[in-house]
Amino acid sequence: MDIRELAEQLKDEIVAWRREIHAHPGIGWDVEETGKLVAAELTKMGIEVTRTAKTGVLGVLRGGSPGRTVALRADMDALPINEATDVPYKSQKPGAMHACGHDGHTAMLLGAAKILSRLRSDIRGTVRFIFQPAEEIGGGALGFIEAGAVEGVDAILATHLWPDLPAGKVSLVPGPRMASADKVFITVKGRSCHGSMPHLGVDAILAAAAITLNLQSIVSREVAPLEPAVMTIGRFTGGTTWNITCDEVELEGTTRCFNREMRKNFPLMIERIIKSTAASYRAEAECRYVHISPPTINDPAVTKVAAAGLQAMYGEDVLGEMEKVMGGEDFAYYMELIPGAMAFIGASNKAKGADYPLHTEKFNIDEDVLPMGTALYARFALDFLRGQ
Repeated sequence: MDIRELAEQLKDEIVAWRREIHAHPGIGWDVEETGKLVAAELTKMGIEVTRTAKTGVLGVLRGGSPGRTVALRADMDALPINEATDVPYKSQKPGAMHACGHDGHTAMLLGAAKILSRLRSDIRGTVRFIFQPAEEIGGGALGFIEAGAVEGVDAILATHLWPDLPAGKVSLVPGPRMASADKVFITVKGRSCHGSMPHLGVDAILAAAAITLNLQSIVSREVAPLEPAVMTIGRFTGGTTWNITCDEVELEGTTRCFNREMRKNFPLMIERIIKSTAASYRAEAECRYVHISPPTINDPAVTKVAAAGLQAMYGEDVLGEMEKVMGGEDFAYYMELIPGAMAFIGASNKAKGADYPLHTEKFNIDEDVLPMGTALYARFALDFLRGQ
């Protein structure tokens, strides 16, 4: 039973799935079209299908003998971007594009489901296939968790196509891989007056500007120099016209880190700084901190099983080096409950025009890597359930 060969035999079908999904993207929870395609294909394979987490799809494959349960996850949602590629399968929906590889993740997992369905009698235990909406906006993973879809699961694996790794290489290492990703909403309130007489009012813009600068002291002075962290203000909105001082400013930003204790402390540090800074300018400030996703930290044992299976199929040199990144992933919610790992599959190939960053209008992948992702999913499930 050569899983790599089985995946290569399915290449045309995997590519066709990916292109169909790419041409008809859905954003956030609005992935009904992709969900219907996934559900129909799983049903053809004889896999039990449940629609859950609003537009998500859960497939269950029970093996020929009892055993543990493993879960394989792919995300299905796209981004609010106008595609600027010239590929024949270009997005047919203005303002929506698969610019993060989720179309490939879904197609690769469908391929793995097909392989595993053919090997049903050899499977010791149960495989759950999680096709998740709303990864980009957060909430999709929590939807599956709240629905009980991962209860009793012993390990979970996800993949992420990655344009900073060359095609044919995979990063699979234990420990921190992606940062927590949380949102910060700050409102600064002052009192407007004529711009020529600022002493009669309280300038919210001045206070908000000082807050923006002072928040940077969190990373530079309250976080250890060797501990990665980010505090970014990405939106600064306020004022009505050129000669009136502003009475209210809205700030939006994000925090990122790998340290769970630091993540707990971020709201307290932000609250302290914005209130004291605002008060020094006679203004007031309020903060709303929204937790989006925890840090993605690969479990050593699960990572070892996945990496060993990958090397057995593609050779020792298949593993590539990739530094951890400050981007976030709601897959981390599963990993707070279940030992798991995320594999980063190199998808970059300049000769094929697949060399643009994630979340950009010209992003594309080298489709030749799709069978590798399928093989990784399938091999991991089989090896883990065998106790390897």
